[in-house]
Amino acid sequence: MSERLRPRDLAILAEETTSAPAHNATVEIFECAESGFDHERLMCLIRDRISFVPRYRQRLQQVPGRLANPVWVDDEHFDLAYHVRRSALPRPGTHDQLRELVGRIVSRPLDRSRPLWEMYLVEGLAGGRVALLSKAHQVLVDGVDTVDLGQLLLDVNPEPKILGGDDWRPQRRPSSAAMLAEAARDSVAHPRTVLDTARGTGGALLRTAESTAGTAGRVLGGLAGRRPQGSGGLEGPLSQQRRVVTVETRLEDYRRVRDVHGGTVNDVILATVTGGLRAWLMTRDESLRGFRRMRAVVPVSVIDTELEATSLGSQIAAHYVDLPVGEASPVVRLHQVSYSFQVHQDTGRGVAANRLAGIAGFAPTTFHAIGSRLAAAEVRRGYQVSVTNVPGPQSALYAAGARMVASYPVHPLVQGHPLAVGATSYDGGVFYGITADRDRLPDADLLGTCLTEALDELLDTVNGGRTRAPRGRRSAPRPTSPGATPPRSVPPRGSRP
Repeated sequence: MSERLRPRDLAILAEETTSAPAHNATVEIFECAESGFDHERLMCLIRDRISFVPRYRQRLQQVPGRLANPVWVDDEHFDLAYHVRRSALPRPGTHDQLRELVGRIVSRPLDRSRPLWEMYLVEGLAGGRVALLSKAHQVLVDGVDTVDLGQLLLDVNPEPKILGGDDWRPQRRPSSAAMLAEAARDSVAHPRTVLDTARGTGGALLRTAESTAGTAGRVLGGLAGRRPQGSGGLEGPLSQQRRVVTVETRLEDYRRVRDVHGGTVNDVILATVTGGLRAWLMTRDESLRGFRRMRAVVPVSVIDTELEATSLGSQIAAHYVDLPVGEASPVVRLHQVSYSFQVHQDTGRGVAANRLAGIAGFAPTTFHAIGSRLAAAEVRRGYQVSVTNVPGPQSALYAAGARMVASYPVHPLVQGHPLAVGATSYDGGVFYGITADRDRLPDADLLGTCLTEALDELLDTVNGGRTRAPRGRRSAPRPTSPGATPPRSVPPRGSRP
């Protein structure tokens, strides 16, 4: 019997448009001079491990007459070479060229007639490095039935484990008559599912109507000379183009601030984002008078018997934080953010960062996918920006012998919200991925600079300023972009996704 698409996933498909494609992406940078990591080795690695995520070889099949939710069926014409693509930058490829390429690729919706994922090996980066851009639809990676394929490609040792793959043969697609009969049985056996489907689809249509009405209202307001209140310019219709900004920082800097001012690493990261947004809005000539706070949705890991557990052993819930962008003091901003999360901590539902960082494989890619699904589901709650921070392992990981030196999340944009921020801690670094609407926020690159300056501002409150101990031949340029090298390993400590 084919597995049917869940009502919430159906709503995601109904909400997806060409200007708001619902896929997540990750950009990973590898040093491959000695390993020989190339397109062919990547293909072999995926062939060896794709059997652990069967849905990556399945596509969606509509039920005749749309009498029930679509079902997942094996793709009889599955072609791995179609999904795993090879690209290159003119040597030596610059970081700006890579970000431009990533922005173009994540702007394009996935083909719904095929399995809903793509992967690009980008060669030609300076220093002999390569970038791996993975892209998967929100309905494909739900954290319950399917984790992100990228989580399975990485090993803790340079020598890759050979798992043997499988001798996969696609099952025959069910006939139209069989799908109709199965839909009828499901309707009788699970009438609540039919109701949930109707609610999910109806809710998606309602949100689309609300978004259209809101856009019309903003246009009329603009014609009348009225400016939106409290948005800080971070609300409005999306174009079909994206801009991706990446920033690399050092985890030990956040720990230094935490050790002096209290809270957690996660609090310091949120305070850094707050300071970056504040400075960026001021450079955009956005008046902060009367605009003291920016509402952010921050997915957090919790222990809750009422929520569905992911296959990674944790539930994800929405936590709302009013980022104090109107506050001039970096320390006061940190304390205000910390207080918001202290309330969450006091419930006893929080999950420690070291527990998440210790999950097998590179779980941040899956947690970011779940976080973006949650942000899309919470859009009617009226937030202005989503910020997802996921702690990862604090030791090096490898793909086919090539060491991963950076990992940047690229979150999708939700209709009406032209900015999303993701952060991943890995191997002593904290890597930010900022997704922005290219047309609405043409100055998004400046936000990356403002983030590093906001962290510097916090560090200036610690022991009178920043001091850096030399770390051998490795360094952490700031601000940076996808080709930069992260610092060396640091033991993991507290933060939340």
